[in-house]
Amino acid sequence: MFFHLFLNVCAPIFLIVAMGWLLDRKFHLHLESLVKLNIYLMVPAFIFTHVLDTELAGSEAMKIIGFTLGMIGLMWAGSAVAARIFKMPGRQRQSLSLATMFYNCGNYGLPLVTLAFGHKAAAVQIYVLATVNIATYTVGLFLAQAHGDSPGSHRVALAKVLRQPTIYAMLAAVVCNLFHYQVKEIIWLWQPLDLLQSSLIGFALVTLGVQMSQTKPAPFRAAMWSAVALRLVLSPLLALPLAILMGFSKDTSASLILAAAAPTAVNTAMLAHEFGGDVSFSTSAVYYTTLFSMFTTTGLLYILKLWL
Repeated sequence: MFFHLFLNVCAPIFLIVAMGWLLDRKFHLHLESLVKLNIYLMVPAFIFTHVLDTELAGSEAMKIIGFTLGMIGLMWAGSAVAARIFKMPGRQRQSLSLATMFYNCGNYGLPLVTLAFGHKAAAVQIYVLATVNIATYTVGLFLAQAHGDSPGSHRVALAKVLRQPTIYAMLAAVVCNLFHYQVKEIIWLWQPLDLLQSSLIGFALVTLGVQMSQTKPAPFRAAMWSAVALRLVLSPLLALPLAILMGFSKDTSASLILAAAAPTAVNTAMLAHEFGGDVSFSTSAVYYTTLFSMFTTTGLLYILKLWL
């Protein structure tokens, strides 16, 4: 069963990541352009169309958002403890917090959950994705600025937050649902959005492969071990009691726990770079957590399948 899960759930994800890695080795692709296509086109289209399509009740959606924010808070506390234990300097402490709080629930977690548990689980992941994206460019952005070496003001940070299209895509979808706007009937608008969202998962995995190719990982020392352990081991361990405490069904809990075991989000390295954090540590956290997740997520999925 373990090999079956790896072959049919995890292997397809890493095969596409490997394609992105090979393409970058051959053609030296421009990572920033790929990331902007994700952030400004595909992710907003994906969130807008899927929030419109989802059959989750409003109360269930709010619980998922609350769960995700709870996980971000718990991982911040865990990173603070680890930073104190290993006596990390300020820049590294900031990068550890970002690397453990914000996980790759989009171009990794979304296909993982969908392949593992089907499209109903993907509907749950939409709200996780939207919450983590918004939190990354609000809480994460202010956290990065507060501890970085750059002298930027909070006004600049707020301006960056307000330029993130994910926020407006989420709000627009909620408004359309509340007022029962039939966006699907506007063919000239719906078709482009639907085409963009359908290409997100494959394109995002290729982008992750390019990121892996262009990362020069730092030496694997105690601080990096703590980032890997917090992100891939402690996070799903904390997700289980939190999901049970909040009263989710077993199916929904399994989706949330598996998503919580996703590796570090690529955007955290960009925040560290922009605001004077420890860029080497941040990019290495993305690299190593993604690499080790091949085994940890398969093991976790095996346990979750037995639990279900």
